[in-house]
Amino acid sequence: MANQVSATDEQGVDKDAPLKEDIRLLGRLLGDVLRDQEGEEVFSVVETIRQTAVRFRREADAGAAKELDGMLKILTREQTITVVRAFSYFSHLANIAEDQHHIRRRRAHLLAGSAPQRGSISYALCKLKESGVELDTVNKFFNEALISPVLTAHPTEVQRKSILDAEHDIARLLASRDLPQTPKELANTLHMLKSRIATLWQTRMLRYSKLTVADEIENALSYYRITFLRELPALYDDIECEIAERYEQPASAIDASYVQMGSWIGGDRDGNPNVNAGTMKHALERQATTILDFYLDEAHALGAELSISTLMVACSPELQALADASPDTSAHRSDEPYRRALIGIYARLASTARALGATNILRKEVGHAEPYPCPADFVADLQVLVDSLDANHGSEMARPRLTTLKRAAEIFGFHLASLDMRQSSDIHERVLAELFAKAGAHADYASLDEDAKVKLLLAELAQPRLLYSPYIEYSDETTSELTIMRAAYDIRQRYGQRAIRNYIISHTEEVSDLLEVLVLQQETGLLRQNADGSRKSDLMVIPLFETIPDLQRAGGIMEVFMALPLVKELIAQRGQIQEVMLGYSDSNKDGGFMTSNWELYKAEIRLIDVFGKAGVKLRLFHGRGGTVGRGGGPSYEAILAQPKGTVNGQIRLTEQGEIIASKFSNAEIGRRNLELLVSATLEASLTPAPADACHGEQLQRFETAMAEISELAYKAYRNLVYETPGFTDYFFAATPIAEIAELNLGSRPASRKSTRRIEDLRAIPWGFSWGQCRLLLPGWYGFGSAISSWIAAGKKEERVAQLQAMYREWPFFATLLSNMDMVLAKTDLAIASRYAELVADVELRERIFKRIGEEYNGTLARLEEITGTNERLAGNPLLARSITNRFPYLDPLNHLQVELIKRRRAMVSDPEKVEPRVNRGIHLSINGVAAGLRNTG
Repeated sequence: MANQVSATDEQGVDKDAPLKEDIRLLGRLLGDVLRDQEGEEVFSVVETIRQTAVRFRREADAGAAKELDGMLKILTREQTITVVRAFSYFSHLANIAEDQHHIRRRRAHLLAGSAPQRGSISYALCKLKESGVELDTVNKFFNEALISPVLTAHPTEVQRKSILDAEHDIARLLASRDLPQTPKELANTLHMLKSRIATLWQTRMLRYSKLTVADEIENALSYYRITFLRELPALYDDIECEIAERYEQPASAIDASYVQMGSWIGGDRDGNPNVNAGTMKHALERQATTILDFYLDEAHALGAELSISTLMVACSPELQALADASPDTSAHRSDEPYRRALIGIYARLASTARALGATNILRKEVGHAEPYPCPADFVADLQVLVDSLDANHGSEMARPRLTTLKRAAEIFGFHLASLDMRQSSDIHERVLAELFAKAGAHADYASLDEDAKVKLLLAELAQPRLLYSPYIEYSDETTSELTIMRAAYDIRQRYGQRAIRNYIISHTEEVSDLLEVLVLQQETGLLRQNADGSRKSDLMVIPLFETIPDLQRAGGIMEVFMALPLVKELIAQRGQIQEVMLGYSDSNKDGGFMTSNWELYKAEIRLIDVFGKAGVKLRLFHGRGGTVGRGGGPSYEAILAQPKGTVNGQIRLTEQGEIIASKFSNAEIGRRNLELLVSATLEASLTPAPADACHGEQLQRFETAMAEISELAYKAYRNLVYETPGFTDYFFAATPIAEIAELNLGSRPASRKSTRRIEDLRAIPWGFSWGQCRLLLPGWYGFGSAISSWIAAGKKEERVAQLQAMYREWPFFATLLSNMDMVLAKTDLAIASRYAELVADVELRERIFKRIGEEYNGTLARLEEITGTNERLAGNPLLARSITNRFPYLDPLNHLQVELIKRRRAMVSDPEKVEPRVNRGIHLSINGVAAGLRNTG
């Protein structure tokens, strides 16, 4: 299918030869399927478009662009859909081949006995030991840490579970080709590969009905079955083994809670009217069913495996008691206590599953047993089995299934993942205003200044009585919000305290925004007074600082909030830990890439100081998206680049959009990503600062320069996006934002309000749209002009030298430029120019696109001047090769998307003429481009 760019090792061996072979194979099989399903003529059309697009990219051939445009315009509607599908599926198949190659190269590295790879737990532990970090310190880290990936759903989520399942099979079959196979086995593998690709071709890739929150919940749960349920417990085991090996002594008992999964799906109400008390209850019910199904399957499998007879070997009295309590009374198993005990455990799990909402348990239990009151009781029963095996020559039989099941129970409990609640502060204010008014406490709460609000809220929190009365009628909004809070109380009672424990407040701008949620907790039993007079809050109130002004106020708000006596008391009850969430997406949309990153950095530094003085441990929750413009980029590097003191074993971060699929739809890739997250947190928390680390006066000089550059970049970005006449019209015409908003990509609306104002547009579709048109503007705009202006304001040689020193010696700046480098490598002005043609106003199109092009060229020039190379991704050759290899096959999708958007917009004036197949083609092209770029959401 393609001429692949490759790399060779020291012996001249092409390390990427297997990758090229896999891509060619999958491309050939896709071509065969295309011929079989659609005919030779359609296959020839696809091939001609592919070859022309390659010429357009590699030779910058203007004739090829004209030829391609002509070919696309004359395609029939059916041909257009077929071509879009062909190139979309190739993007997906190329991703599978690349993932398999990553796994292959990692295994080759391990088999060769090479030094530990950067990012591995082994590498982190070696580094710590060489730095003099003691084993006790490492054990203490793991016993106190909380590392939490939080899965979220957004308007750019585009994967279907049916497609994920088929791709999982293709990945498995492709991996099997690396193992020795007979000719017959190889032929069968190829047949099965073609069969699964044919299944893909005949499977609807996308949803054409509106996506619901329930759909998003199910989509997320599929990644637990593929990756998290087995790989996370296995990672815990690997970490304990690595500690024992590196420190040459067994690790002490480590609490199994340092990596915990989180979720926003079903609990994130901010801007999504489809999330309510019902979706919260449904989310926990489905989560509990998923994890209990796993436990039931594993308990059943263990019953088959542990056929140990007391005629052969003894068992512990505790195990015998567990067996005797089982509903299994079969004489055939009277000498098999492990099986009888597991039959009892299975029965209790089945009862637990039903009690927590499960409606379809596949294998009926032997007899009735009482449900487990809590996960700890289930873990205790499993520990009885482990202890008995250990005491009776059966330790090896406990591994891997029994110990993995016990570990999973400790990690996931009966809730699977902690569901976060999130709502906007303005909603809370309206609810409190109504409660105060109808209770006669204050007629117009919203009109009060901040000091008066805080005074009133604190006074209310000191009251034993409630504002709410069951005899008063309230607005639908207030009723809904209180119902949701009561649902959180019920969920905690039913599924355990870890089921819901965080309440995030979007648009936190004042201390009153935090106190309002404490009052709402008090109204619904989530904040209450203990018998000794102390107060207990079930949900940690977490501010989300999103915009540039919010980030600038973050430290001051937290300083005042944590000084309040009630808040001090609540923080002390949680072990002196308080979480703060930082929003990357909105700050970028508000102030641009450079200023967003700088203000986030400054906010973290200020928070470290405030929390240190208050004696409170800071846990940062990073609201990172897929794109660099939304805080994306390699998580490992991002964590290591955090200011010293901001990690300390405590970190949560969002995993969003199709990034979830790219990271966790393959079990081994998912395991590696989880390991990178733990390793980076371990390194960032415990590695002593090197002697030559950037600090003191040097760091102050760097920070002063960055502050000046940020101000210049902010002005450049704001001037384009918010101050340039006609820019909003340009954006809505030159990107597929309107199509993204109107098609069924997620349950959440693309905009917070029904307007065309960029201020009201959600940051996610904003960034996603720029990715689709291949400009990726939020990830770089403003850098070139800011750096040029800053250099021009001083002595050129000195300032360029300082920027180069910042790049070499300051991790924050180096990571910033590395991420921008990745964005620029994926940016394509030639493709973007095709989207610009969608702008009907020629003067507007030429004026704005010319300005964007000039900034792009200036950004490239300044980046090359600082880094000393004009080669994109010089430090990441793997990604560079990936981009070079795949983009000629991605380009046709962009060209087709432009053509389809033209057709659709020509029809929109008469809704009855809108062709459903055109909508379908646009939707498919969005999916294919997202898959090809891999981090656009």
